[in-house]
Amino acid sequence: MAPTSSLVQDERLSCLFEELAELTGRRNAIDGRIVQIFAEIDRDELWAAAGARSVAHLVAWKAGVSPSRAETLAAVAHRAEQFPRCVAGLREGRLSLDQVGAIAERAADGSDAHLAELAASATVGQLRTALKLQPEPEPEPAPDREPDGESEPVPAPDPGPQPSITTTSDEQYTSWLIRLPHVEAAAFEAALQSHRDALIADWKQQAHIISAPMPSTADAFLRLVNAGRDAEATARPHGQRTTVVMHVDVKDRIASLHLGPLLTDGDRRYLSCDATCEVWFERDGRTIGAGRSTRTVNRRLRRALEHRDRTCVVPGCGATRGLHAHHLQHWEDGGLTELANLALVCPYHHRAHHRGLITISGPADALAVTDHSGRPLSSASLARPPTQPPPEVPPCPGPTGERAQWWWYQPFEPPSTR
Repeated sequence: MAPTSSLVQDERLSCLFEELAELTGRRNAIDGRIVQIFAEIDRDELWAAAGARSVAHLVAWKAGVSPSRAETLAAVAHRAEQFPRCVAGLREGRLSLDQVGAIAERAADGSDAHLAELAASATVGQLRTALKLQPEPEPEPAPDREPDGESEPVPAPDPGPQPSITTTSDEQYTSWLIRLPHVEAAAFEAALQSHRDALIADWKQQAHIISAPMPSTADAFLRLVNAGRDAEATARPHGQRTTVVMHVDVKDRIASLHLGPLLTDGDRRYLSCDATCEVWFERDGRTIGAGRSTRTVNRRLRRALEHRDRTCVVPGCGATRGLHAHHLQHWEDGGLTELANLALVCPYHHRAHHRGLITISGPADALAVTDHSGRPLSSASLARPPTQPPPEVPPCPGPTGERAQWWWYQPFEPPSTR
């Protein structure tokens, strides 16, 4: 009875493995098509028009997957053109999304053929180990000297650590170059690191809700600025110096920062909505008055707003930190600073609304959020019962599962540029 029972188990297991190979191949091919769709969205930057903060956010939102899986899909979509053979293996059902995702996240340019061959028999863990063995990219070679033989100019001696701040501006951004002595720089770095640690702690708490990149040093710098701005006036008696001043021409609706560049219409509305900003109205170049002091939301109204909305009101977002109180009817158009005319939005979607990427209209009890084409945004994923047959692909047996002998493995080495 024992041999017969073992034979039945082997036959049953073979049938189950055969079905599993077929289903796995179909799943891989479907993932490959999903990657193609998001690669097109990434290439043409259509994710912003859909009201998403990034491609990974759009994947997690519309595909209804976890943030970690969304990051993998987004990574493969972003580098699909650099790894055509690996992506083709995914689309044909031979490779899994996790295999190609490990390659897309860490592999060097030009290693497509090498890694496509390795992935045909390697597990995800073995692929990650192989990617760790690849050599570090060589630094860019120094430019050659001019052929005329003239010597390079000798740089002027360093005058020492003199504090200085230099700013440059273009149409969209302002760049800051900050120079500090070592002691002051150490204190500045410690403050930035403290604020970044706090942002990362908040980010980890909501990582399962939204897909967002890890907070950067720039995010910590902005948090440091906001923390100083929100401190009590007694702690900074000259706090008015940190107020952003905006000048608005009421006739032509043209705004500029005080002693600074002109603002776009979106930035003008954004600053006059919930930012800590002092607005001065002008006509024909002459100041005619200051903005209404009731533009900003007081603490009591803010608590009521947070109790009502809890998160960013844009569907699919779910952000809970650093939210802005947005005027549904713009403040500069006569909108009142009251609960029925306010909604909580995250900084990204607040700017996206004022720049025309999405539309948030009220009143608050009948809120409507649409993308730039007027399509309503919904927090539900796009998943629905399939109406087409699954793709016809050969069964996927999966990796061989052999123990890797790393002593003979030759990692990919990019060709030397020298």
